Amino acid sequence: MYNYRNIDPARCEFVPIGADVEIPDGKRMFVEIDGIPIVVFRVGGELFAIADICSHDDGPLGDGDLEGFEIACPRHGARFDIRTGKALALPAVVDISAYPVRVTDGQIEIGLPSVD
Repeated sequence: MYNYRNIDPARCEFVPIGADVEIPDGKRMFVEIDGIPIVVFRVGGELFAIADICSHDDGPLGDGDLEGFEIACPRHGARFDIRTGKALALPAVVDISAYPVRVTDGQIEIGLPSVD
């Protein structure tokens, strides 16, 4: 998977997903964009978006326990960094996608790579 947070925002298409006030600190929002399940977290006032899929078994990840910036898969305990999508603990060894997030005019937007 790829950490899209590192690509130039000009190379992204930003998709609005909801109002900034819809995700209080410590909470999450589940969305699907073009068939891609994504979960958005607000931690310490900052927004993070990752693929809502565990790379270990392709099951949903977003309902797992969040500790700091780490989410644990609710089925087998694999852990991922929500800032980068990096796999941190077995049984996952493959990173998951992480997406840039911004707030524009009170709307949360997730950046997906532009198809040129």
